[in-house]
Order: sequence, then structure tokens, then C-alpha cells
Amino acid sequence: MAWFKRESSEIQPAEDKRVRTEGLWIKCEGCKQIIWKKELEENFNVCPKCEYHFRIDAPTRLMLLLDEDSIETFDDTLESTDPLSFVDTRPYKARLEKSKAQTGLKDAIINATGTINGRPVIVSSMEYAFIGGSMGAVVGEAITRGIEKACAERKPVIVVSASGGARMMEGVVSLMQMAKISAALAKLDNAKLPYIAVLTDPTTGGVTASYAMLGDLNIAEPGALIGFAGPRVIEQTIRQKLPEGFQTSEFLIKHGMLDAVIHRKDMKAYISRALEFMMPKVA
Repeated sequence: MAWFKRESSEIQPAEDKRVRTEGLWIKCEGCKQIIWKKELEENFNVCPKCEYHFRIDAPTRLMLLLDEDSIETFDDTLESTDPLSFVDTRPYKARLEKSKAQTGLKDAIINATGTINGRPVIVSSMEYAFIGGSMGAVVGEAITRGIEKACAERKPVIVVSASGGARMMEGVVSLMQMAKISAALAKLDNAKLPYIAVLTDPTTGGVTASYAMLGDLNIAEPGALIGFAGPRVIEQTIRQKLPEGFQTSEFLIKHGMLDAVIHRKDMKAYISRALEFMMPKVA
């Protein structure tokens, strides 16, 4: 009779016996192929099939550029004070709190010291996931402090841009950061220290109109969207159809707006060689 009697009342759910694949695969926005996520991460978050460069966060960017165990962040406690008490569809403060929770950052920037193949540098890396990487008072202050620290310590500066432009919730305060950072970069230039601007997808608006294009060397990742106004706004203004690939890094280098377009896996080595040329080590 035991054959016909259930010994346990617990029924194991069917999904427990299935192979869990959720989150293990990702669809490439370039070639539309399905990629194993681990393979993508091992390939610098670049599609192994079509070389499409996925967006990466600021901490990952620092790990790819700087030598292991050399990264030390600074000025990471700066926070926006919401100078205009701005409210649109919801309060600006609410947007800030949500972005802080999602990214673990205080704002759309990380300042860090470290080394690139043994050479000391200062890097400011922007975080696009924080309100579109928009440039507000904190971003402007952080980059300016990084530049001032570089002047004091005689180190080169690298700024990795990933931004939708100035942060409208801070109004003219955000626009002032364009001049503020540009003035700091002028001091860096007077001190004869190198500044390398790295433009990633996307780099637009007031960021492009200021420090992202002021580097001694302006380099970008393949396929990055780079420009001031968006393509739709430009087409509506000039009432003409824009050429294919307009505002991509490949288009910009063809028209003399960039110095180089570098694959992500080669970026660290390229910057290292550039710094050796611009600031040779004293024997």
C-alpha cells in the first residue's frame, strides 16, 4: 500500500528543476545577436561578434584604465544642494536619491588617483547612469578639484566623459561649470601638464562644448555618439537630412574633430604611450 501513499505533502515546484538562465545572456544592440554575458565581460564589454562597445559604469572604467590595487578615490562625498528647489514631473531631490540608490555614488563623477603602467595620473570618470551623466555643480567642482590636485602634484589628467550635457535642474549653476572647468584646464596648460580627454557613448551638450573637447589629446571609443545638439534638433533647424553616421566618433575623426578612435581593449596602452611622449619620465 505504500506504493499508493504519498509520504510527503510537499510538492517541489517545477522551476527548481530547470536550469536558471535569466541574466546570463544579453542581446547586442549592434548586431542583435545573443551573447553570453560572461564572454562579454571578459571581452571588455565589447561584442565579440561585431565589436559594438556597450556602455560601462564609472567604477568599471577606472578598473580598466588604472593598474590593479592603485586606485584611490577622493572628493567622493560632494552632494548637490538642489540650489533651485527644482520640480518638474517630480522633485529634483527625489531624482537625486533614486540615482544615489541605483549607482551607489553621490553624483555623476568619480575622482581617483592611480597609475597607468606605473605612471601616476588623476582620472575623473563620469557615470551616465546618474541622471544621464549630466553636469551639475558637483561634477564641475569634482573635476576642477581633480585638475587642481594634478597641478599641485605634477600629474597628468584624464577625464572620461559620458554625459547628456548640463543638468537643467540646476539651471545657470550647471552652465557655469563649463567656464569653471575650462579655466582650471588653462591653469593645467600653463603648468605644462598633459590633459587627455576620453569621449565615450554618449558625450553631448555642454560637456562636449567645454572640457570634453579641450584635451591636448582627444580620443574616443568606436561608435560613440558625440555632439552638441541631437540629430533631430539639427535636422529641424537646418531642414536637411543629416549624412549617415553623423555624430559618431568615426564621422568626427574623418572631419578633424578627434585625434584618434581607440578600441576599449587598447585604450590603456594607447594612453600610456601618449603620456610617455607628452611627459617623459626623468631618468
